[in-house]
Amino acid sequence: MPTLDRITHDPNVMGGKPCIRGLRVTVGTIVGLVASGRSFENILVLYPYLVADDISAALSYAAWRVEELEVPLAVA
Repeated sequence: MPTLDRITHDPNVMGGKPCIRGLRVTVGTIVGLVASGRSFENILVLYPYLVADDISAALSYAAWRVEELEVPLAVA
């Protein structure tokens, strides 16, 4: 299982949805942008406080969730 320490879960941030590094950017937002055809580079322009590893972590987290595996999240 990959280390997903960039993905955090805090009930006080974005309603408890999985987020990137405690920021108000959800995994779902990133996955949706990639699914709609946005490149990593374009996403990093839209969210300059993210790095490419954040996007990769969001995609990895989403892939694990689709497989219905429990992934421990870091607490923000």
